[in-house]
Amino acid sequence: MSDIIRRDPRAEWIARNRLHPLHAAMQSQDQTSWMGPDGIIRKNPHAIAAGFIGPAGLKRIDRSGAQQGSAGKRSSASVEVQLPLHVVEQPAFHVCVVPDMVGGRLSSHDKDLLGLARKLAGDNGAVVAVVFGEDKESTFDTAGVDRLLRIAGDAFDGYAPEARVLALSAVESQLAPRYWLLPDSRTGGGELGRRLAAKLGERPATRVWQVAGEQAIGRAGSGQQDIQRALPRLILAAAECAEPVSETRHEARLLELGEKVAHSLSRIEDLGPVAVDPAQIPMAEAEFILSGGNGVKDWELFHQAAIALGATEGASRVAVDDGFMPRNRQVGATGTWVTARVYLAVGISGAIQHLQGIGACDKVVAVNMDPGCDMIKRADLSVIGDSAAILAALMERVAAWRQEGKRDAA
Repeated sequence: MSDIIRRDPRAEWIARNRLHPLHAAMQSQDQTSWMGPDGIIRKNPHAIAAGFIGPAGLKRIDRSGAQQGSAGKRSSASVEVQLPLHVVEQPAFHVCVVPDMVGGRLSSHDKDLLGLARKLAGDNGAVVAVVFGEDKESTFDTAGVDRLLRIAGDAFDGYAPEARVLALSAVESQLAPRYWLLPDSRTGGGELGRRLAAKLGERPATRVWQVAGEQAIGRAGSGQQDIQRALPRLILAAAECAEPVSETRHEARLLELGEKVAHSLSRIEDLGPVAVDPAQIPMAEAEFILSGGNGVKDWELFHQAAIALGATEGASRVAVDDGFMPRNRQVGATGTWVTARVYLAVGISGAIQHLQGIGACDKVVAVNMDPGCDMIKRADLSVIGDSAAILAALMERVAAWRQEGKRDAA
């Protein structure tokens, strides 16, 4: 039997590449060292045995020794680390945040806003998130929310700025927050914040991109100039105004309004959402994306499926390079980073750049012929088979479901 040590070049490459999807799994199998081409044992400097990966993707060192073996040796078993819980029992003041909650969940802009609120609240204040209607968010605690106030009712559904301002006035009377924070966005926060400012008699700071001490810095002049002013009570903040909370977990204790919200006859009638062509929605804002790759052979069927499903089209770099899709539809680190609620990948093997671009998607569904590809490993739901047959069957199911809905409505 030979004593020659055989090298595994692929395992060595994965051990060196921290961005590879299998990098963490390789390290969990004690791949902290490997033999180089010159016969010298190489060690992975990024392999920290007594540590863990934080929620921001950074490696943290555990100096308590809790993750070390009983004999003082390195433990290869994975340990689930709970984020430290931040509890404010008796807050000295409140910082109220009204996120947009597009699609019933926190957007990246909302999380930046909560990060700014956390900065203003410090250790003694409590961040209160005021949410209208039903939501689908389950990460308020890791987003920096100490108190959660849900205001439900038919009067607040849809486009109802007048009713929402009255509800926020009731919050003002009950909590008397030190600061009000709203996103200066086109999805409702900008208008609601200006209406609230008029109701409270406050002069808001708009398009704020930074808060330094007691000063708020906002953009003006088509984004070419900065305006600095004393920090007001009401702040309309731009995206990336602060780093989102990532290293702490908060209580997100439920609050209730102590008094009923006053209602008045609304002068605005909500006629419901306007139908939008999914092809016109920017991929960075799309909620449902149907993305095609090298495994798609019938692109005409792919386009028909996107129309039938009401999905925004995306593509891998290979499909774009081959000319099947335009460059502005490329998904990934070299294209567009997407945050869709559902990402349906058809015939995409899952290159590391593509997986980086879909890292923030809620649910990933993969259709592929190769059960061992990286996209299948990343997906929440996988379907192994021919993409054309699966898309055709999916279109039939959707058509049948819509027909049943029409019969039930009749």
